[in-house]
This record gives sequence, structure tokens and C-alpha cells, in this order.
Amino acid sequence: MSRVYNFSAGPSMLPLEVLERAQREMLDCNGSGQSVMEMSHRSSEYQAIIDEAEALFREVLSIPDNYKVMFLQGGASTQFAMVPLNLGNKTKTADYITTGQWAKKALAQAKAYVTANEIASSADATFNYIPKVDKGMLTPNADYLHITYNNTIYGTHYNNMPDFGDATVVADMSSSILSEPVDINKFGLIYAGAQKNMGPAGVTAVIAREDLIGNAMDITPIMLRYDTHSENGSMYNTPPTYGIYICKLVFEWVKNLGGVKAMNEINVEKAKILYDFLDNSKMFKGTVVPEDRSIMNVPFVTDSDELNKKFIAESKAAGFINLKGHRTVGGMRASIYNAMPIEGVKALVDFMAKFEKENA
Repeated sequence: MSRVYNFSAGPSMLPLEVLERAQREMLDCNGSGQSVMEMSHRSSEYQAIIDEAEALFREVLSIPDNYKVMFLQGGASTQFAMVPLNLGNKTKTADYITTGQWAKKALAQAKAYVTANEIASSADATFNYIPKVDKGMLTPNADYLHITYNNTIYGTHYNNMPDFGDATVVADMSSSILSEPVDINKFGLIYAGAQKNMGPAGVTAVIAREDLIGNAMDITPIMLRYDTHSENGSMYNTPPTYGIYICKLVFEWVKNLGGVKAMNEINVEKAKILYDFLDNSKMFKGTVVPEDRSIMNVPFVTDSDELNKKFIAESKAAGFINLKGHRTVGGMRASIYNAMPIEGVKALVDFMAKFEKENA
């Protein structure tokens, strides 16, 4: 069977080049005579892998020296607790902007540890836009402000970052990391699950400014303290060794393409192809207001639930998988992460045009 075009929101497709290299190195990585999955995380062979992974990650994202990089476990969802436990340590207040399901969950978890204020929400329109916020809406002296930079389920993105003044901004970038240049200095902390743009499920990357590390609440478990992991090079306990190795290969792939800037140019082109079709279709339409559209996750619908179901079934049979939208939105969603080639988006648009013609 030939490979399908996988539009899953995550775990998502990985670059073919990365998978083929991992295949070649499966039994013998770098002449070690062993698979990465068999390596002791305390060995010099594995230390070289994780060191290179961090160096490449820093390079492709231009991470400043005063930020620590950690490769953790527990998914981005564990960060919903780690952030307030580690950062909510002065006034024990924090601001949250709710732009989707994951933002809602982050807010709910934070309320267990700090006074978490929802200063804006787009729930009134099924999260199809990013609410307008300015620094005047922020809680004075709040320990941090949390945003979800790209909303996987609803297909919105902070295309224009608001002026948050001196607030310590924490961003969940799980579904946009590595897809676009980001000024790291605008954020106090960034976290991202790997399973969309970086690697397999099981790794979560955290980029944290040094001054935010080391002041966790007394109740914070050792494994949920950022200093535990930053001081031990992400190896306080056994890390997700193979997942980090795959991330390293992905970072190399992005670098060899020309870096994040070049990756973003490809992503913009892919998204334009799909959005241009949706904007001109008589059957399909996007669900997000144009100014807040994501270039990673593109939800769309027809006017008929029956047509939606038919399209999902026929597209799967044609080799376009995981196009079913999230249950809270319905319809369809095409996640066109870094690894999705332009050819895949063009093929999807051709199929959509054919479907529209046959079902007009």
C-alpha cells in the first residue's frame, strides 16, 4: 500500500526523509551497534544525541542564551499544572485568554493553584476568532498571562500579537512550533507537545526564561518543578529517549530546508492554496474569520451534515485520512503541518473540486 496523505491534528505525519533515516538507524545508530531505544540515557552515545537535539532546537528557533530548553514528558496538558505551580508564586494571580478547548482546560487546571482570571474569550462564536485584548485589560501585577498561540481544534492563530506590555506571556505553541519565526524574547515561557510539528507523541518541549525557574510553590512535586529538569539537562529521570532522537532528526530536516523562515514560506503557500479554494467554493466554506486563520489547522464545512459525512468517507477511500473535524465543531479539518507536502494540499483541493462537481 502506498502512503496516504495524513491530515491528522496529532499525532501527525512526519517527514518521509526523517522516517527513512530512522529506519536506516533503527538497529545501529551512529555505529553504536544498538538502537536508540536500547541506549542508556546515561551513556555518552545518548548524551550526544540529546545535546545535539537541544543545539539544533536553539538554532532553528533562535532561542536566546538566557532561556533554558527542556524535553519533558506528560504532554502539553501537564504544563497546565506546571505553569501555575512554577510561575504563580508571587501574587498567585494569573490571566488567561480562552480561545478553545485546550485554553479552557489550561484555565480550569490553573484555578486549582492560583486566582486565574479569564480576561477574554471567543466561546460566544464557537472559538472562530481571537478576541481583541490590550494591556489595559490585564490584571495588575499578575504573575503571568497564558495564551494558546494556535488553536488546533478551531483553526485560529495569533497572527497579530497584542501589546501585552510588561506581562510575562506564557504560550502553548503545540500546533505551531517550528512553523514560523517567533521572537522568543516576547515570551516568558513557551511549551509545545511534539506530536504535531516536532516528532512523535511523548515529548514536550519547554522554553523558559531563566529568571522564571527556581521559585516553584512549596507544594510542587519534584517532577513538576522546572528547576528539577533544567538543572539535570532534561535527564533527572529517564527521558523519552527515542522521541527526542526523532525530534533531533526533524530539527535537522527543518534546518536543511533553510530554517524556520523557509519552512514558513512553504506553509503560507500551502495554506493559501486551501483557503483560496474554500473562499471560491460554492459547497465548502472555512469556519474561521479570515484575519485569525491558522496556516496549520484549517476547519471547513458544507451546509449539510450528510454531505460532510459523505466527503469524509470518500476522501478516506481516496487516500486522504483524518479529515473529520473535532466533535465540538463538526465538519472537516485539514491539519497541514510542516511535514505535509504542497503536493498533498494540491491533491486534496483537486479531490474537493471533484467532489463538489459530482455532488452539486
